[in-house]
Amino acid sequence: MNVLLVSQCNKNALKETRRILDQFAERRGERTWQTPITLEGLDTLRKLLRKTARKNTAVACHWIRGHDHSELVWVVGDAKRFNLQGAVPTNTTSRDILRREDENDWHSGEDILLLASMAALLHDLGKATVAFQQRLQGKLEGRNLYRHEWVSLRLFQAFVGNDDDATWLMRLAEGRYQTQDWLKALECDGLDPEPSAIFRRLPPLAAALGWLVISHHRLPLKPPDDTSDPATRWGSSNVTLQMEQLDDLLGLIDAQWNEIPSTQEPARITPYWQFKHGLPVDTRRWRERAAKQAKRLLARLSGDASWLDSPYVMHLSRLCLMLADHHYSSLEDPTHRVAGEPQYPLVANTVRKTGQPNQLLDEHILGVEKHAAVVARALPSVDSHLPRLARHKGFRKRSNHARFRWQDKAFDLAQSLRERSQRQGFFGINMASTGCGKTLANGRILYALADPEQGARFSIALGLRTLTLQTGQALRERLNLGEDDLAVRVGGSANKALFDHYEREAEASGSASRQGLIDEDAHVVFEGNFESHPLLKRLGEEPGTRSLVAAPILVCTVDHLVPATESTRGGQQIVPMLRLMSSDLVLDEIDDFDINDLPALTRLVHWAGLLGSRVLLSSATLPPALVRGLYDAYRSGREAYQRHRGEPGLPVDICCAWFDENDRQHHDCADGDAFSAAHAAFAERRLKRLADSPVRRRGELIPMPPLGKRPEEIRAGLATLLRDQAAQLHERLHSCDPNTGKRVSFGLIRMANIDPLVDVATELFRLGALDGQRIHLCVYHSRHPLVMRSAIERRLDQTLQRAEPDRVFEQADIRRLLDGSDEADHLFIVLGSPVTEVGRDHDYDWAIVEPSSMRSIIQLAGRVWRHRDKRCDTPNIQLLDTNLSHLEKPGELAFQRPGIETGEAWRLSSHSLSALLTPDEYQIIDARPRVLARETLSPRDSLVDLEHQRLITQMLEPPTQPLTNVNGQVK
Repeated sequence: MNVLLVSQCNKNALKETRRILDQFAERRGERTWQTPITLEGLDTLRKLLRKTARKNTAVACHWIRGHDHSELVWVVGDAKRFNLQGAVPTNTTSRDILRREDENDWHSGEDILLLASMAALLHDLGKATVAFQQRLQGKLEGRNLYRHEWVSLRLFQAFVGNDDDATWLMRLAEGRYQTQDWLKALECDGLDPEPSAIFRRLPPLAAALGWLVISHHRLPLKPPDDTSDPATRWGSSNVTLQMEQLDDLLGLIDAQWNEIPSTQEPARITPYWQFKHGLPVDTRRWRERAAKQAKRLLARLSGDASWLDSPYVMHLSRLCLMLADHHYSSLEDPTHRVAGEPQYPLVANTVRKTGQPNQLLDEHILGVEKHAAVVARALPSVDSHLPRLARHKGFRKRSNHARFRWQDKAFDLAQSLRERSQRQGFFGINMASTGCGKTLANGRILYALADPEQGARFSIALGLRTLTLQTGQALRERLNLGEDDLAVRVGGSANKALFDHYEREAEASGSASRQGLIDEDAHVVFEGNFESHPLLKRLGEEPGTRSLVAAPILVCTVDHLVPATESTRGGQQIVPMLRLMSSDLVLDEIDDFDINDLPALTRLVHWAGLLGSRVLLSSATLPPALVRGLYDAYRSGREAYQRHRGEPGLPVDICCAWFDENDRQHHDCADGDAFSAAHAAFAERRLKRLADSPVRRRGELIPMPPLGKRPEEIRAGLATLLRDQAAQLHERLHSCDPNTGKRVSFGLIRMANIDPLVDVATELFRLGALDGQRIHLCVYHSRHPLVMRSAIERRLDQTLQRAEPDRVFEQADIRRLLDGSDEADHLFIVLGSPVTEVGRDHDYDWAIVEPSSMRSIIQLAGRVWRHRDKRCDTPNIQLLDTNLSHLEKPGELAFQRPGIETGEAWRLSSHSLSALLTPDEYQIIDARPRVLARETLSPRDSLVDLEHQRLITQMLEPPTQPLTNVNGQVK
């Protein structure tokens, strides 16, 4: 490819970029280079430019496609020095004539700035205590009895006293106070007999500031019911919280919510409430800054303001305060810090490596206040300074395969909703069937919703590490996206290292060639400029942190985003919050999460709405209660967002859309009832199409004869039964090796728990195969050492790609096994735990399932004939009538761990599938039982209805009356 490189750098950045560009291309002018170059060479050049980029860097790369056509490929550095086509202006001025950046849609931006700034002036006053100063000097060790943020809150409470907000702000603005005004009414926890509940006394604005002060390091957490044990720690899980306590939750907060003291000795507690050198409130600069912020807050006061009831304002104010505190505390060079009082006696922090004093307390407080204001002012421009992916041909390209042409129609619908989704929010549902390309379709839908000139930013969150890695790799290969365009983040580095190892092996063997993609998938990456943005440059130097925020497309396990709502420690919340603020969100295979994970996922969707993101849910088996609950959460967040952003007074009317391989629809849904009606209409049409489509998976129930009384007898009997049923399925569903004529089948036996699985595998090995057959057994579960499990998964991935059925016989391992024995029948069996259900793109000929839930049966059925479109006329899935848990422990709960029969309140009347499933629910296995619930549910008598009822109770209703009485008897 022939490229033209244009540099609009200045100062030292121009020298550096010239040095790099001269190594790759010939100059065609003082700021222009041209050269033929390979794609790999161009990627290397871009990485080098990005590595040395600074705020004055601006380099554009144009691909010369012909005599009269060129195309912008990327911009490194400040994209504002070029237009959207990469052209440079004929003239420039430093005057801000258009003043476009003076306007934004942040109606509460001033409130966020003032709250963060005033809270910064208050946040570390508690560090003036004798105890804290002794700790910095190494004279006090062990856990704090009272943390500095709690002491700061008590000091602020003492200053406010019984005043309303206007009165205490006026005192602060006029400077009518001394240190004694902060100390004379100070309540000392551990010393005073009955200290008051702070948040019940503070007026609205003071309560909001107090919340920011107490939570700027970590959230208050309800202490355990019994704190008498000295070993009890803050954050213990043994906590009970009643529903009626939520209305006055802040009123319950006391010192133990912040730290549980390990002693009640007055002599040890007293230093936490002594202020030998006074407080920073007496310094000139603190008083000046406090007076200025107080006057501005007085102008914002209104009689009906309830600051704590505004989650958007409070969360972003806390973000500004936490980021400013985190950043300023890390500064050690005095030239980058503000000036405090000379010889001020109190220290705020020390140099971590040496333990020597670093920042004095007055300087630290003033510095955090300054940086909090800078961060708050920069919030509206964060989105425009982050990298985006624009004009990507891979996302826009029409599908040339009939099976995937539904993606084009989904793309067109999303494109038509672009402006409405920006104004009203977007809540989308992709219910396309397994194997129809949902992963790429999700990306295309969100790309279509984004402004095509500015580019797209979105995150794809999944539950499984291996599935996350596969999704990221698939998108990179299909769309030719580099590491800077698409970041993959998983919870375990070992998983990624093993995945990368096997990918390198594939590259070395030529099986993962990526040549020739540039023509099809050329795109423009508008680089962000971290160093020039006041907020982004304060995120620190951790590369993982920057990639999580900066990458236009992020594929990650959901645990990288959940800390935005779940983290109790403030620093862990900053980065995922910024990611949600600046990108849209895909939750992929969301119904695969455990029912106990749904509260966290619901909060994540709520926060996506709160921070202005568009949300797309993706799964073929989304139950209506789950979808409705997540819509309600999103709508609640979006309602709060629209009170502070966008067009003033715009009613909440969420733009909703539904997609599958045959249909698409969109509606504006103002409330949950409208959404449910639209979803039900789409689901009913989908049910009809599923009923009319060719059947690929047919099931049958296998009666369970008496297998013994002791567990070892039962498991041995089950192994014999499984061997015989596998032989039966092999007889029906085998294929013939074209070289030898031997009959071969690939089957999956799914068991619910690993311990009995190992016993069954051992017994199968002892039994051996039937005459004339050879069984090749692979045991696959989550307790394998990671290296072994990764090797097993890699082998299965290669073998079970069955889009071309005869290709499996060309694989060296399979060929060796078939040629190395005389038997005419070969059964390749994977004996696996629930890890086989999701996350693997495997195609089996048949399966035998030990039941746990209807969801797991449907998910596992998706691994049977996954890559084949032909019609199935004979059962290829066998369901055991009950599970080992019921056989070994009759009378006890059976469909649990895994399963949803998790307590006596949810006990089923039977544990036999013949009683719990109707013939139409198992004879043809597809998503229909999950997609729509019956009008009248019978959760005691139906496995399908029990799942729907659990979700309804969890997502839509308060807890219902238990299905059983106190004696465990069914009502």
